[in-house]
Formats: sequence, C-alpha cells, structure tokens
Amino acid sequence: MRVIAGPEKKTRVISEKERLVTAYHEMGHAMVGHYLEHSDPVHKISVISRGQALGYTISLPQEDRFLTTRAELNDTMAMTLGGRAAEDIVFGEITTGASNDLEKVTQTAKQMVMRFGMSEKLGPRVFGHDRGLPFLGRQFSSEPDYSDEIAHEIDDEIRRIVEGAHQEAKDILTEHRASLEKISQILVKRETIEKEEFEALLGGKSEDEVFPPEEPSGPELPLPPHPADRPGRDAPRPLPRPGLAGGATEARGPDAPEKPELA
Repeated sequence: MRVIAGPEKKTRVISEKERLVTAYHEMGHAMVGHYLEHSDPVHKISVISRGQALGYTISLPQEDRFLTTRAELNDTMAMTLGGRAAEDIVFGEITTGASNDLEKVTQTAKQMVMRFGMSEKLGPRVFGHDRGLPFLGRQFSSEPDYSDEIAHEIDDEIRRIVEGAHQEAKDILTEHRASLEKISQILVKRETIEKEEFEALLGGKSEDEVFPPEEPSGPELPLPPHPADRPGRDAPRPLPRPGLAGGATEARGPDAPEKPELA
C-alpha cells in the first residue's frame, strides 16, 4: 500500500467537512466501478490520508492484460469521474479534489481520438506524428499535421467522450444514492472498507452484520478465590509446643489427645 498510495500521513489534520467530502468522493469511485461491467474490481476504500491524497480507492485487474478495449477505457473514465459526480450529486458543489481525475480522463480521451482511432466521428485515423524525444519526457509534437477544422472536431470529440463518462457515473450514483449515503457514512466511521465488506454492504447487510463486535483477545483469567472460600480455613492451626527448641510447633486439633505437660 505504501508503494501504491504513498506513506500514511498520521500528522495531517483534516476537518470533519473535508473528511465527509472525501468519503463520498471515494465511495463514488468505488460504486461506479462496482456497477460497470468492464472496470477493475474494487479491493479497498479508505479516507486515511496517504501521500498527497486525502483518501484512495484501490482497484486491481483480475489478470494481466496487454490490450485494452474501447469499452474498458470508457468504463475506466466513468469510474475515475465517479468521485466528482458524487460530490455534485450529494453536495451540489464540486471541489479541487478531482483535479488529478480530470487530468487522467482528458489524457485518455485524447489518446482514444488521436492515437487509437476510437472516435466514431473522425474514424480510424491518427492525428499528429510522435516526434518527441522519449528521454526528455516529450510525447507529442508541437506542430500538428491537421487543419484547424480538424482540431475543432478533435476538441469536440474529447469533450463528448469525457462528458459521456461523467454522465454515466452520475446516472449510476443517482440510481443507487441510498447505498451511496449509507456506505459513505460507514466509511467515515470505519475509515477503511475492504472488498468483502464493501460487497456485503452493497448486498444489503447491515453494519453490525458486516463488522461484528470485536471479541476480547486471549482467555479470561479466573478471579482469585475469596478468603472465606479458601480451603483449609477450618483446618487445625499449629500451636506452639513448649519445650521444643527453636519454637517448634505441633498440630493440635479439637480432637487431638491431650499430652501431659513436662515438668
């Protein structure tokens, strides 16, 4: 987890309002990803701050993939925009927390249009030559090989793809808003929800069923016996025996025969 999301920020103080917004944001990612067919399964949701993020949602593929379909890219973008959609639906406002999400989906949509030929309007074409220098981190040439008219169509297609993914995320969260409200409140309290717990809550189980009370660790030690219940209370007490060196004692019970005293 440290490698994926960065070190845990234990000293970072977050207000209750920001914590609540973060919980709905992360739950928006998780629920949209859960209900989409081609997105990766959700493994963990948390509002514990790590790295630069106030919270995180981890989704991992079930198998290694070397090819990605257009449907998978669309569902991934919708899941990525699920956090922003949740903020808009619940609070009627959006925050700066989705800036990285917007950057990701814009880049994905741009590649779909300009590199992968996945635009129905522009067809199977590649726009612009990759003349950048990889070792300098450049990917796209600054000199396009297409007209201004095509540039406007590319912008329109990128906008259409991104807005379509955002609308799909909003539709899913609006349909399942009751679950969004319920599980987000649980996330605020529990801080972290694992995959099995998340699926059980979506399946209709209550918080008490998913998170049973913790049993005390280790066996319970017995209490020491009360002095009145200790064995041997009525046993004969040792009495001093005169005439023996060193203060030796002899047991004298109520039924013990008396011995003559020594002169």
